[in-house]
Amino acid sequence: MADKSTLALLTATPKTEGGSQWLTKLRRKAVENAERAGLPGVRSEAWKFTNLNALKALEPVAATGTAEIARPAAFAGLEAVELHLSNGMLTHAGDLPDGVDLVGLADPEDAPAWVSQTLGTVAEVAAHPFTAINTGAFTGGVALRIRKGATVETPILLLVDTRADGETVAAHPRLLVVAEDGAMADLVEIHTGGGAYVNNAVSEIVVGKDARLGHYKLQAEGGEAFHIAMTAVRCADSSTYDNFALSTGARLARNEIRATLAGRHIEYRINGGYLASGDQHLDTTTFIDHAEPDCASHELYKGVLAERSHGVFQGKILVRPDAQKTDGYQMNRALLLSREAEINSKPELEIYADDVKCSHGATVGELEDDQLFYLMARGIPKERARAMLVAAYVDEAIDQIQREPVREAFRTAAADWMQKHIAGAPASEGA
Repeated sequence: MADKSTLALLTATPKTEGGSQWLTKLRRKAVENAERAGLPGVRSEAWKFTNLNALKALEPVAATGTAEIARPAAFAGLEAVELHLSNGMLTHAGDLPDGVDLVGLADPEDAPAWVSQTLGTVAEVAAHPFTAINTGAFTGGVALRIRKGATVETPILLLVDTRADGETVAAHPRLLVVAEDGAMADLVEIHTGGGAYVNNAVSEIVVGKDARLGHYKLQAEGGEAFHIAMTAVRCADSSTYDNFALSTGARLARNEIRATLAGRHIEYRINGGYLASGDQHLDTTTFIDHAEPDCASHELYKGVLAERSHGVFQGKILVRPDAQKTDGYQMNRALLLSREAEINSKPELEIYADDVKCSHGATVGELEDDQLFYLMARGIPKERARAMLVAAYVDEAIDQIQREPVREAFRTAAADWMQKHIAGAPASEGA
């Protein structure tokens, strides 16, 4: 029996009748799963550290209308092709480079085969209640195809903005990216918004044989927002998926990334950071399924938790019996800047192969007084010195971003957060 809020999220935008047969069938299955499962509680092992009671108390209406979207200041200088999703709907598409196809998902009745045969096959509705809700309720979004062998030099910048005007609203933006065999591209995804809202985003990523996709995300939602996001990835032989996610916004956020390494010689990197203050709750949950041999995965997350904020990191690596020669690394490090800040860290390895090299770990620490004293002894004010040390700490994760202009934009976004929340100075406009 679904709880009240699940029904509100689903009935906000019912899409289970009419339209193309393949999509109607997909939506019906999703709604059935969402109604059966309801929203998860803390008795669910996967959600034990993230209490959704505040979200369950909401009865949001569908996000409607659109608004102009502006880049955060940190990304103002990044050369990129822009796409805008306002309240879940595609409102702007720049001139896409050769080799890139775009399909809006607001009316996908005439969707090409690469959309209809892929959408819903990577992000499974049975495995995740919010993915089921998104699949049953999304009213827009975008599908991107990077054609076979295409190299896209300019990053694609996807700006996702949700706006509430008085009432609490829910948006369900949907993204599908298919990088065909041998394709290479970079996608930057930025989430912002204003007012009280729920942004329930789902991204499906397919990385073909010998393809490379850089996928970088900034979550900078408004202070009253709930951000629940699922990124589901499927990688083929000799492909590379390079992911980085920085979370700074929202009242409560969960950024979940799940991947199946379904080929050999795959390079899979998911790194990131979470920067929280006040009463924020930021959850990072990852799952890597090593299904085939000779693949490598690398995961490094850095967290900074100030005031009464709460961080969650759950990371699991599964190595199946056939996945010999797997090389898996996972590390979560958290820095607590207050006695009231809290972190729950749960790294997991589940290994069924015997010829593997896997490691994981988690650390929690505080700023070292000696380092702080060293900087202050050279005339640097205390708050500025704290910000410098925290920035250096976070840089280790940001350095994992493979594309230099994107890396510098994320470094600036993190520095803006430091200025606002640690150094005591106003952040740059739009940060």
